[in-house]
Amino acid sequence: MSLRSLLLASAFVGMVAPAPAHADPRREAELEARLKALEAAVGELRAELEAARAASAQSGAPVAPASQAAASGQGGTVQTATATPSTATAPAGAPAQSAEGFRVGASTIRINGFFKANAIVSRYSGGDVAPNTFLRDFYLPQQIPVGRVREGNDFDAHAKQTRIWLTTATPLGDHIVKGHLEFDFQTAPGTQGTERTTNGYNLAMRRAFISYDDKLLLGQEWTTFQNTAALPETTDFIGPTEGTVFVRQVQVRYTRKLSDRVLLALAAENPETASITSTSAALVENDDDRVPDLAARFAYTVPLGEFSLAGVARQLSVDNGGQGDKAFGYGLSLAGKVPFGPKRQHDIRFMLSGGNGIGRYIGLNFAPDAVLTAGGLETVGVLAGFAALRFAYSDQLRSTVMASFQEVDYPEVVIPLTSNESAYSFAGNLFYSPVKSLDLGIEYRHGVRRLLNGRDGEIDRVEAAARYSF
Repeated sequence: MSLRSLLLASAFVGMVAPAPAHADPRREAELEARLKALEAAVGELRAELEAARAASAQSGAPVAPASQAAASGQGGTVQTATATPSTATAPAGAPAQSAEGFRVGASTIRINGFFKANAIVSRYSGGDVAPNTFLRDFYLPQQIPVGRVREGNDFDAHAKQTRIWLTTATPLGDHIVKGHLEFDFQTAPGTQGTERTTNGYNLAMRRAFISYDDKLLLGQEWTTFQNTAALPETTDFIGPTEGTVFVRQVQVRYTRKLSDRVLLALAAENPETASITSTSAALVENDDDRVPDLAARFAYTVPLGEFSLAGVARQLSVDNGGQGDKAFGYGLSLAGKVPFGPKRQHDIRFMLSGGNGIGRYIGLNFAPDAVLTAGGLETVGVLAGFAALRFAYSDQLRSTVMASFQEVDYPEVVIPLTSNESAYSFAGNLFYSPVKSLDLGIEYRHGVRRLLNGRDGEIDRVEAAARYSF
């Protein structure tokens, strides 16, 4: 029997029970007060029940009895999170439920991502680009054909950059353990399907890490040397590729909030030395490293904007049969985002990075970390950066113009003349969002790659993209 039925039955019995022959005025007054209190309780219960029914009608979820709601947070029962308050008692420190997640036992799980489709028209000054190369999918300056033999023109369309990520949050006493798993389909060439038939692409892991109280991170994440918040909006997979730090790798990172404005992150990250030789410009992944790369980043937030200064220190190591050596590499990167204009809806984004022996960290390894010669291992210097200016004309319409560059400084040793010397690009786009979760964009990009022998190649590209985020 429900609580409401019990209350109504009690009221009925109290009203129909025969009164004693000689009624006591005090008992009559007490009975009348009890009846009024009972009527008030029934009224409150009826109001709560009607409110719960109304909330259920809005969310589409049935109203469960209190006993069922209390049990749903235990024993691994899947509980869909809704915008209505739950009668279940959440464990101490548990993350608040929202309409974007669901509960499995004590853990809150969310699935997010976006669907993205790209259509690309490209002109190459140095001839055609081979099928199933990254340059066909996104801007990668080291693959721009060089020379002036003839022009190449290509049309490509794909949905490889569609992305899905899953996050979890589990309370452990006064602490929170989180997990993040992220995939897309932008896999390495040679592991994909053919455009002639099904256009099937393999799932590729991007990020997979555990975090403890948002302070300790273990797993694969963006390198601490990079500030992803400074990257501009673009239809491309990266955009200003040659000018940005761009690496994901396994690491152990500790983050500490020094003040309301300053954040410090320290990390030991997976090392990998990428080198060339005096006779070959082909990059070699040596896998001979013995010491993790050490990285640190200061993040500073002020009314003017958000800024970061990052550094990395490395021990480069190559052991090529009987020939090998070690060298020290280091680098600094300054990045930021500065809003301006009415309501601060516009912004400037920038990054400037430089150092020796950090080629693999910048521009997807446009330059090598070092050159292996008969005399030993010599580091290669790099200077790179980008700047982007974003204008928001309304809540739905915006555009970004950007420019990017990289200059490579080789040591005074014999270098293959087919090695990359420099690259630069500029681009402009226009984005329209008819609804909040749908972005439609079109972009033009011009890029140039130059080799040590003076030969160069150009790319002109128009790209359209549609992205629906969930």
